[in-house]
Amino acid sequence: MGLVSLGCSKNLVDTQSMCGALVKDGVDLSPSPDDADVVLVNTCAFIQAARDEAEAEIARALSLKRDGRVGAVVVTGCYAQRYGHEAASRFPDVDAWIGVDAEIGIAPLVKRLARRGAERRRAIVRVATPSTCLFEPPVPELRLTGGPFAYLKIADGCNHACAYCAIPGIRGRLRSRRIDDVVREAEALLSTGIRELDIVAQDVTAFGRDRRDGRLPDLLRALDSIGGDFWIRLLYGYPSLVDDDLLECFATLDHLCPYIDIPIQHSHPDVLRAMRRADTIRPLPSLISRLREAKPGMAVRTTCLVGFPGETEEHFRHLCDFVRESRFDALGAFAFSPEEGTPAATMAEQVPPEVAEERLERLMRVQKTVVRENRRSRIGSRARALLLGRTAQGRWTARTEWQAPDVDGETHVSGLGRDARVGDFADVVVTAGRGYDFSASPASLRPVRSGRMVSE
Repeated sequence: MGLVSLGCSKNLVDTQSMCGALVKDGVDLSPSPDDADVVLVNTCAFIQAARDEAEAEIARALSLKRDGRVGAVVVTGCYAQRYGHEAASRFPDVDAWIGVDAEIGIAPLVKRLARRGAERRRAIVRVATPSTCLFEPPVPELRLTGGPFAYLKIADGCNHACAYCAIPGIRGRLRSRRIDDVVREAEALLSTGIRELDIVAQDVTAFGRDRRDGRLPDLLRALDSIGGDFWIRLLYGYPSLVDDDLLECFATLDHLCPYIDIPIQHSHPDVLRAMRRADTIRPLPSLISRLREAKPGMAVRTTCLVGFPGETEEHFRHLCDFVRESRFDALGAFAFSPEEGTPAATMAEQVPPEVAEERLERLMRVQKTVVRENRRSRIGSRARALLLGRTAQGRWTARTEWQAPDVDGETHVSGLGRDARVGDFADVVVTAGRGYDFSASPASLRPVRSGRMVSE
Protein backbone atom coordinates (compact mmCIF):
# COMPACT_ATOMS: atom_id res chain seq x y z
CA MET A 1 0.00 0.00 0.00
CA GLY A 2 1.47 3.35 -1.07
CA LEU A 3 0.37 6.64 0.49
CA VAL A 4 0.24 10.28 -0.57
CA SER A 5 -1.06 12.71 2.09
CA LEU A 6 -1.89 16.26 1.00
CA GLY A 7 -3.15 19.34 2.81
CA CYS A 8 -3.10 20.27 6.47
CA SER A 9 -1.98 18.48 9.61
CA LYS A 10 -5.58 17.44 10.29
CA ASN A 11 -5.51 15.55 7.01
CA LEU A 12 -2.24 13.91 8.05
CA VAL A 13 -3.99 12.64 11.19
CA ASP A 14 -6.69 11.10 8.99
CA THR A 15 -3.97 9.44 6.92
CA GLN A 16 -2.50 8.05 10.14
CA SER A 17 -5.89 6.66 11.15
CA MET A 18 -6.26 4.94 7.80
CA CYS A 19 -2.73 3.56 8.12
CA GLY A 20 -3.65 2.20 11.54
CA ALA A 21 -6.71 0.46 10.12
CA LEU A 22 -4.64 -0.98 7.27
CA VAL A 23 -1.87 -2.23 9.55
CA LYS A 24 -4.35 -3.84 11.95
CA ASP A 25 -5.92 -5.68 9.02
CA GLY A 26 -2.58 -7.03 7.82
CA VAL A 27 -1.87 -4.63 4.96
CA ASP A 28 1.81 -3.78 4.43
CA LEU A 29 2.65 -0.10 3.93
CA SER A 30 5.12 0.83 1.20
CA PRO A 31 7.83 3.48 1.73
CA SER A 32 7.02 4.80 -1.76
CA PRO A 33 3.75 5.14 -3.69
CA ASP A 34 5.55 4.51 -6.98
CA ASP A 35 5.57 0.71 -6.72
CA ALA A 36 2.60 -0.60 -4.76
CA ASP A 37 -0.40 -2.83 -5.27
CA VAL A 38 -2.66 0.08 -4.30
CA VAL A 39 -1.92 3.83 -4.05
CA LEU A 40 -4.06 5.93 -1.70
CA VAL A 41 -4.15 9.71 -2.29
CA ASN A 42 -5.60 11.59 0.70
CA THR A 43 -6.60 14.99 -0.63
CA CYS A 44 -7.44 18.57 0.36
CA ALA A 45 -10.01 20.79 -1.39
CA PHE A 46 -10.11 23.95 0.72
CA ILE A 47 -9.02 26.38 -2.01
CA GLN A 48 -8.23 26.19 -5.72
CA ALA A 49 -4.52 25.66 -5.15
CA ALA A 50 -5.30 22.62 -2.99
CA ARG A 51 -7.63 21.23 -5.64
CA ASP A 52 -4.97 21.73 -8.31
CA GLU A 53 -2.46 19.83 -6.19
CA ALA A 54 -4.95 17.03 -5.55
CA GLU A 55 -5.75 16.66 -9.24
CA ALA A 56 -2.05 16.65 -10.14
CA GLU A 57 -1.35 13.85 -7.64
CA ILE A 58 -4.36 11.85 -8.84
CA ALA A 59 -3.12 12.19 -12.42
CA ARG A 60 0.36 11.10 -11.35
CA ALA A 61 -0.98 8.02 -9.57
CA LEU A 62 -3.04 7.12 -12.64
CA SER A 63 0.03 7.40 -14.86
CA LEU A 64 1.77 4.87 -12.60
CA LYS A 65 -1.26 2.62 -12.98
CA ARG A 66 -1.18 2.90 -16.79
CA ASP A 67 2.52 2.01 -16.73
CA GLY A 68 1.71 -1.11 -14.74
CA ARG A 69 3.68 0.01 -11.67
CA VAL A 70 0.63 0.10 -9.39
CA GLY A 71 -2.52 -1.96 -9.49
CA ALA A 72 -5.22 0.41 -8.24
CA VAL A 73 -5.75 4.04 -7.18
CA VAL A 74 -7.94 5.12 -4.24
CA VAL A 75 -8.75 8.79 -3.57
CA THR A 76 -9.86 9.86 -0.09
CA GLY A 77 -10.20 13.09 1.89
CA CYS A 78 -11.82 16.44 1.22
CA TYR A 79 -11.56 16.36 -2.58
CA ALA A 80 -13.26 12.97 -2.68
CA GLN A 81 -15.87 14.14 -0.16
CA ARG A 82 -16.65 17.32 -2.10
CA TYR A 83 -16.40 16.08 -5.70
CA GLY A 84 -16.53 12.26 -5.54
CA HIS A 85 -19.42 11.63 -7.94
CA GLU A 86 -18.39 14.39 -10.33
CA ALA A 87 -14.69 13.48 -10.19
CA ALA A 88 -15.45 9.83 -10.92
CA SER A 89 -16.45 10.95 -14.41
CA ARG A 90 -13.43 13.20 -14.81
CA PHE A 91 -10.97 10.53 -13.64
CA PRO A 92 -12.64 7.29 -14.78
CA ASP A 93 -9.55 5.17 -14.07
CA VAL A 94 -9.65 5.89 -10.32
CA ASP A 95 -10.80 2.68 -8.67
CA ALA A 96 -12.46 4.16 -5.57
CA TRP A 97 -13.56 7.53 -4.20
CA ILE A 98 -13.86 7.42 -0.42
CA GLY A 99 -15.44 10.28 1.53
CA VAL A 100 -14.28 11.17 5.03
CA ASP A 101 -16.99 9.12 6.76
CA ALA A 102 -15.89 5.92 5.00
CA GLU A 103 -12.14 6.30 5.52
CA ILE A 104 -11.90 4.13 8.62
CA GLY A 105 -13.31 1.16 6.65
CA ILE A 106 -10.58 1.44 4.04
CA ALA A 107 -8.74 -1.83 4.77
CA PRO A 108 -11.21 -4.39 3.31
CA LEU A 109 -11.58 -2.27 0.18
CA VAL A 110 -7.81 -1.99 -0.30
CA LYS A 111 -7.35 -5.74 0.13
CA ARG A 112 -10.09 -6.43 -2.42
CA LEU A 113 -8.56 -4.02 -4.95
CA ALA A 114 -5.11 -5.51 -4.41
CA ARG A 115 -6.42 -8.99 -5.15
CA ARG A 116 -8.22 -7.88 -8.31
CA GLY A 117 -5.24 -5.93 -9.63
CA ALA A 118 -5.73 -3.59 -12.57
CA GLU A 119 -8.70 -5.33 -14.18
CA ARG A 120 -11.31 -2.94 -15.54
CA ARG A 121 -14.22 -2.26 -13.20
CA ARG A 122 -16.76 0.40 -12.28
CA ALA A 123 -15.42 2.96 -9.80
CA ILE A 124 -16.50 2.59 -6.18
CA VAL A 125 -17.91 5.83 -4.75
CA ARG A 126 -18.61 6.03 -1.03
CA VAL A 127 -19.45 9.61 -0.10
CA ALA A 128 -22.03 10.54 2.54
CA THR A 129 -23.15 14.17 2.81
CA PRO A 130 -22.94 15.76 5.26
CA SER A 131 -20.10 14.13 7.14
CA THR A 132 -21.19 12.99 10.62
CA CYS A 133 -18.65 10.40 11.81
CA LEU A 134 -15.84 10.81 14.33
CA PHE A 135 -13.15 8.17 14.43
CA GLU A 136 -10.73 7.06 17.11
CA PRO A 137 -7.28 6.09 15.78
CA PRO A 138 -7.06 2.27 15.55
CA VAL A 139 -3.35 2.45 16.47
CA PRO A 140 -3.09 5.51 18.72
CA GLU A 141 0.70 5.50 18.90
CA LEU A 142 1.15 5.47 15.10
CA ARG A 143 2.44 8.74 13.64
CA LEU A 144 3.69 10.01 10.27
CA THR A 145 5.41 13.24 11.33
CA GLY A 146 8.89 11.71 11.26
CA GLY A 147 10.03 13.58 14.36
CA PRO A 148 9.56 13.78 18.14
CA PHE A 149 6.20 15.52 17.78
CA ALA A 150 2.70 14.39 16.90
CA TYR A 151 -0.56 16.01 15.88
CA LEU A 152 -3.40 15.20 18.27
CA LYS A 153 -6.77 15.72 16.58
CA ILE A 154 -9.45 16.45 19.18
CA ALA A 155 -12.50 17.16 17.00
CA ASP A 156 -13.78 17.24 13.45
CA GLY A 157 -16.22 19.55 11.68
CA CYS A 158 -17.06 23.17 12.35
CA ASN A 159 -20.13 25.07 13.57
CA HIS A 160 -18.98 28.46 12.29
CA ALA A 161 -20.59 29.79 9.12
CA CYS A 162 -17.82 31.94 7.64
CA ALA A 163 -19.06 33.19 4.28
CA TYR A 164 -15.91 32.22 2.36
CA CYS A 165 -15.30 28.76 3.81
CA ALA A 166 -16.31 25.42 2.31
CA ILE A 167 -15.10 23.30 5.23
CA PRO A 168 -18.48 22.96 7.08
CA GLY A 169 -19.99 21.67 3.83
CA ILE A 170 -17.18 19.13 3.51
CA ARG A 171 -16.53 18.14 7.12
CA GLY A 172 -19.96 18.73 8.65
CA ARG A 173 -20.77 20.13 12.08
CA LEU A 174 -18.53 20.00 15.15
CA ARG A 175 -17.93 16.57 16.68
CA SER A 176 -15.67 16.53 19.73
CA ARG A 177 -13.91 13.45 21.06
CA ARG A 178 -14.24 12.33 24.68
CA ILE A 179 -11.56 13.77 26.95
CA ASP A 180 -10.62 10.30 28.24
CA ASP A 181 -10.07 9.07 24.67
CA VAL A 182 -7.84 12.04 23.80
CA VAL A 183 -5.80 11.55 26.98
CA ARG A 184 -5.42 7.84 26.20
CA GLU A 185 -4.06 8.63 22.75
CA ALA A 186 -1.73 11.27 24.19
CA GLU A 187 -0.33 8.78 26.70
CA ALA A 188 0.24 6.24 23.91
CA LEU A 189 2.09 8.83 21.82
CA LEU A 190 4.22 10.02 24.73
CA SER A 191 5.16 6.43 25.55
CA THR A 192 6.88 6.20 22.12
CA GLY A 193 9.16 9.17 22.81
CA ILE A 194 6.97 11.99 21.52
CA ARG A 195 7.87 15.25 23.27
CA GLU A 196 5.37 17.67 21.69
CA LEU A 197 1.62 17.25 21.29
CA ASP A 198 0.23 19.64 18.69
CA ILE A 199 -3.51 20.00 19.29
CA VAL A 200 -5.49 20.34 16.04
CA ALA A 201 -9.10 20.59 14.87
CA GLN A 202 -11.01 22.89 12.55
CA ASP A 203 -11.43 25.00 15.73
CA VAL A 204 -9.70 23.75 18.88
CA THR A 205 -11.32 26.46 21.03
CA ALA A 206 -14.77 25.01 20.23
CA PHE A 207 -13.81 21.62 21.66
CA GLY A 208 -16.51 20.12 23.89
CA ARG A 209 -19.18 22.70 23.10
CA ASP A 210 -21.23 19.93 21.45
CA ARG A 211 -20.90 17.70 24.53
CA ARG A 212 -21.47 17.89 28.29
CA ASP A 213 -18.26 16.35 29.63
CA GLY A 214 -15.82 19.25 29.42
CA ARG A 215 -14.40 21.90 27.14
CA LEU A 216 -10.89 22.80 25.96
CA PRO A 217 -9.57 24.02 29.36
CA ASP A 218 -10.74 20.75 30.94
CA LEU A 219 -8.92 18.78 28.26
CA LEU A 220 -5.75 20.82 28.69
CA ARG A 221 -5.74 20.26 32.44
CA ALA A 222 -6.20 16.52 31.88
CA LEU A 223 -3.30 16.44 29.42
CA ASP A 224 -1.15 18.56 31.72
CA SER A 225 -1.60 16.00 34.49
CA ILE A 226 0.19 13.32 32.44
CA GLY A 227 3.63 12.70 33.85
CA GLY A 228 6.83 13.45 31.94
CA ASP A 229 8.54 16.28 30.15
CA PHE A 230 6.69 17.40 27.03
CA TRP A 231 5.02 20.33 25.32
CA ILE A 232 1.37 20.94 24.45
CA ARG A 233 0.74 23.39 21.61
CA LEU A 234 -2.60 24.84 20.43
CA LEU A 235 -3.28 25.29 16.71
CA TYR A 236 -6.33 26.68 14.87
CA GLY A 237 -8.39 28.61 17.43
CA TYR A 238 -11.22 31.12 17.02
CA PRO A 239 -10.91 34.65 18.46
CA SER A 240 -14.28 34.94 20.22
CA LEU A 241 -13.80 31.62 22.04
CA VAL A 242 -10.64 32.63 23.90
CA ASP A 243 -12.17 32.98 27.37
CA ASP A 244 -10.78 33.61 30.85
CA ASP A 245 -10.64 29.88 31.59
CA LEU A 246 -8.34 29.29 28.63
CA LEU A 247 -6.18 32.27 29.61
CA GLU A 248 -5.82 30.78 33.08
CA CYS A 249 -4.56 27.56 31.49
CA PHE A 250 -1.80 29.50 29.75
CA ALA A 251 -0.89 31.16 33.03
CA THR A 252 -0.83 28.02 35.17
CA LEU A 253 -0.25 24.79 33.20
CA ASP A 254 3.32 23.50 33.09
CA HIS A 255 3.22 21.72 29.75
CA LEU A 256 1.24 24.26 27.72
CA CYS A 257 3.48 26.24 25.36
CA PRO A 258 3.04 30.02 25.43
CA TYR A 259 1.84 29.81 21.83
CA ILE A 260 -1.48 29.97 20.02
CA ASP A 261 -2.48 29.94 16.37
CA ILE A 262 -5.64 32.02 16.13
CA PRO A 263 -6.69 33.20 12.64
CA ILE A 264 -8.31 36.64 12.75
CA GLN A 265 -8.90 36.81 8.94
CA HIS A 266 -9.49 40.58 9.13
CA SER A 267 -9.71 43.46 11.59
CA HIS A 268 -12.27 45.88 10.16
CA PRO A 269 -15.82 45.44 11.53
CA ASP A 270 -17.43 45.91 8.11
CA VAL A 271 -15.39 43.12 6.57
CA LEU A 272 -15.84 40.82 9.56
CA ARG A 273 -19.62 41.26 9.36
CA ALA A 274 -19.54 40.46 5.64
CA MET A 275 -17.42 37.40 6.42
CA ARG A 276 -20.07 36.32 8.97
CA ARG A 277 -17.51 36.58 11.73
CA ALA A 278 -19.25 39.43 13.55
CA ASP A 279 -18.82 37.67 16.89
CA THR A 280 -15.09 38.42 16.67
CA ILE A 281 -15.55 42.21 16.35
CA ARG A 282 -15.87 42.89 20.07
CA PRO A 283 -13.04 40.71 21.45
CA LEU A 284 -10.54 41.32 18.67
CA PRO A 285 -9.11 44.75 19.66
CA SER A 286 -7.99 43.48 23.08
CA LEU A 287 -7.36 39.82 22.19
CA ILE A 288 -3.61 39.96 21.63
CA SER A 289 -2.92 42.05 24.72
CA ARG A 290 -5.09 39.71 26.84
CA LEU A 291 -3.11 36.72 25.63
CA ARG A 292 0.25 38.34 26.33
CA GLU A 293 -0.86 39.62 29.71
CA ALA A 294 -1.99 36.12 30.69
CA LYS A 295 1.37 34.66 29.69
CA PRO A 296 4.32 37.01 29.16
CA GLY A 297 6.25 35.98 26.10
CA MET A 298 3.18 34.47 24.44
CA ALA A 299 3.75 33.84 20.73
CA VAL A 300 0.72 34.47 18.54
CA ARG A 301 0.35 33.23 14.96
CA THR A 302 -2.54 34.36 12.78
CA THR A 303 -3.97 34.16 9.28
CA CYS A 304 -5.49 36.99 7.25
CA LEU A 305 -7.69 37.05 4.16
CA VAL A 306 -7.45 40.04 1.83
CA GLY A 307 -9.57 41.00 -1.16
CA PHE A 308 -12.84 39.80 0.37
CA PRO A 309 -15.91 41.13 -1.52
CA GLY A 310 -16.54 44.72 -0.52
CA GLU A 311 -13.09 45.26 1.02
CA THR A 312 -12.06 48.84 0.33
CA GLU A 313 -8.65 50.44 0.54
CA GLU A 314 -9.70 51.92 3.89
CA HIS A 315 -10.63 48.47 5.19
CA PHE A 316 -7.31 47.07 4.01
CA ARG A 317 -5.30 49.85 5.67
CA HIS A 318 -7.16 49.16 8.90
CA LEU A 319 -5.91 45.57 8.70
CA CYS A 320 -2.32 46.71 8.02
CA ASP A 321 -2.45 49.03 11.03
CA PHE A 322 -3.81 46.23 13.22
CA VAL A 323 -1.01 43.89 12.12
CA ARG A 324 1.60 46.55 12.93
CA GLU A 325 0.12 47.18 16.37
CA SER A 326 -0.40 43.52 17.24
CA ARG A 327 3.14 42.47 16.28
CA PHE A 328 2.14 38.91 15.45
CA ASP A 329 5.02 36.49 15.83
CA ALA A 330 3.96 34.79 12.60
CA LEU A 331 1.35 35.56 9.99
CA GLY A 332 0.07 33.70 6.97
CA ALA A 333 -2.17 35.38 4.42
CA PHE A 334 -4.04 34.54 1.26
CA ALA A 335 -6.05 36.40 -1.35
CA PHE A 336 -9.76 35.70 -1.57
CA SER A 337 -10.89 33.23 -4.19
CA PRO A 338 -14.61 32.51 -4.66
CA GLU A 339 -15.42 28.98 -3.50
CA GLU A 340 -18.45 27.39 -5.14
CA GLY A 341 -21.27 26.75 -2.72
CA THR A 342 -20.22 29.51 -0.29
CA PRO A 343 -22.13 32.78 0.19
CA ALA A 344 -19.06 34.86 -0.62
CA ALA A 345 -18.80 33.40 -4.11
CA THR A 346 -21.89 35.30 -5.26
CA MET A 347 -21.54 38.46 -3.19
CA ALA A 348 -21.58 41.84 -4.89
CA GLU A 349 -18.49 44.08 -5.05
CA GLN A 350 -16.03 41.31 -5.87
CA VAL A 351 -12.49 42.65 -5.59
CA PRO A 352 -10.50 42.18 -8.82
CA PRO A 353 -7.96 39.36 -8.38
CA GLU A 354 -5.06 41.63 -9.31
CA VAL A 355 -6.08 44.07 -6.56
CA ALA A 356 -6.34 41.24 -4.02
CA GLU A 357 -2.88 39.96 -4.97
CA GLU A 358 -1.39 43.45 -4.71
CA ARG A 359 -2.89 43.85 -1.24
CA LEU A 360 -1.52 40.46 -0.26
CA GLU A 361 1.98 41.56 -1.22
CA ARG A 362 1.60 44.82 0.72
CA LEU A 363 0.35 43.04 3.83
CA MET A 364 3.26 40.62 3.77
CA ARG A 365 5.67 43.56 3.48
CA VAL A 366 4.10 45.00 6.64
CA GLN A 367 4.53 41.66 8.40
CA LYS A 368 8.12 41.39 7.17
CA THR A 369 8.93 44.59 9.07
CA VAL A 370 7.20 43.24 12.18
CA VAL A 371 9.14 39.99 11.92
CA ARG A 372 12.42 41.88 11.60
CA GLU A 373 11.68 43.87 14.76
CA ASN A 374 10.51 40.79 16.67
CA ARG A 375 13.63 38.92 15.59
CA ARG A 376 15.92 41.60 16.98
CA SER A 377 14.16 41.41 20.32
CA ARG A 378 14.90 37.68 20.57
CA ILE A 379 18.65 37.95 20.01
CA GLY A 380 20.44 37.28 23.29
CA SER A 381 17.36 35.74 24.92
CA ARG A 382 17.25 32.27 26.45
CA ALA A 383 14.89 29.64 25.10
CA ARG A 384 14.09 25.98 25.43
CA ALA A 385 14.51 24.04 22.20
CA LEU A 386 13.29 20.60 21.11
CA LEU A 387 16.01 18.78 19.14
CA LEU A 388 14.71 17.42 15.82
CA GLY A 389 17.79 16.12 14.01
CA ARG A 390 21.51 16.49 13.52
CA THR A 391 22.97 17.84 10.28
CA ALA A 392 26.03 16.52 8.48
CA GLN A 393 27.90 19.56 9.75
CA GLY A 394 27.21 18.58 13.36
CA ARG A 395 24.65 21.28 14.07
CA TRP A 396 21.22 20.46 15.44
CA THR A 397 17.90 21.44 13.89
CA ALA A 398 15.47 22.38 16.64
CA ARG A 399 12.32 24.33 17.42
CA THR A 400 11.65 26.66 20.32
CA GLU A 401 8.34 27.19 22.08
CA TRP A 402 7.49 29.98 19.64
CA GLN A 403 8.00 27.76 16.56
CA ALA A 404 5.27 25.32 15.53
CA PRO A 405 6.04 22.47 13.11
CA ASP A 406 6.20 23.22 9.39
CA VAL A 407 5.05 26.86 9.53
CA ASP A 408 7.25 28.91 11.88
CA GLY A 409 10.83 28.23 10.91
CA GLU A 410 13.51 26.45 12.92
CA THR A 411 16.40 27.14 15.26
CA HIS A 412 19.87 25.81 14.42
CA VAL A 413 21.92 24.96 17.49
CA SER A 414 25.71 24.64 17.42
CA GLY A 415 27.99 23.29 20.13
CA LEU A 416 25.84 20.68 21.85
CA GLY A 417 27.62 17.74 23.44
CA ARG A 418 27.93 14.33 21.80
CA ASP A 419 25.28 12.83 24.07
CA ALA A 420 22.49 14.97 22.55
CA ARG A 421 19.66 12.93 21.06
CA VAL A 422 16.57 13.56 18.95
CA GLY A 423 13.72 14.43 21.30
CA ASP A 424 15.92 16.03 23.95
CA PHE A 425 15.21 19.54 25.20
CA ALA A 426 18.15 21.93 25.31
CA ASP A 427 18.44 25.29 27.03
CA VAL A 428 19.87 27.70 24.44
CA VAL A 429 20.78 31.33 23.91
CA VAL A 430 19.61 32.87 20.63
CA THR A 431 22.60 34.34 18.78
CA ALA A 432 21.25 35.36 15.35
CA GLY A 433 18.21 35.22 13.13
CA ARG A 434 17.09 35.41 9.54
CA GLY A 435 13.44 35.46 8.52
CA TYR A 436 11.66 33.08 10.87
CA ASP A 437 14.81 31.00 11.47
CA PHE A 438 17.30 31.47 14.29
CA SER A 439 20.75 30.33 15.33
CA ALA A 440 21.58 29.48 18.93
CA SER A 441 24.26 28.11 21.19
CA PRO A 442 23.79 26.01 24.31
CA ALA A 443 23.25 27.77 27.61
CA SER A 444 24.16 24.42 29.18
CA LEU A 445 26.21 21.70 27.58
CA ARG A 446 24.09 18.72 28.49
CA PRO A 447 20.64 18.20 26.93
CA VAL A 448 17.68 17.46 29.15
CA ARG A 449 15.79 14.19 29.33
CA SER A 450 14.44 14.33 32.87
CA GLY A 451 12.89 17.79 32.72
CA ARG A 452 15.62 19.47 34.77
CA MET A 453 18.38 21.51 33.15
CA VAL A 454 21.89 20.30 34.01
CA SER A 455 24.78 22.74 33.66
CA GLU A 456 28.42 21.79 33.23
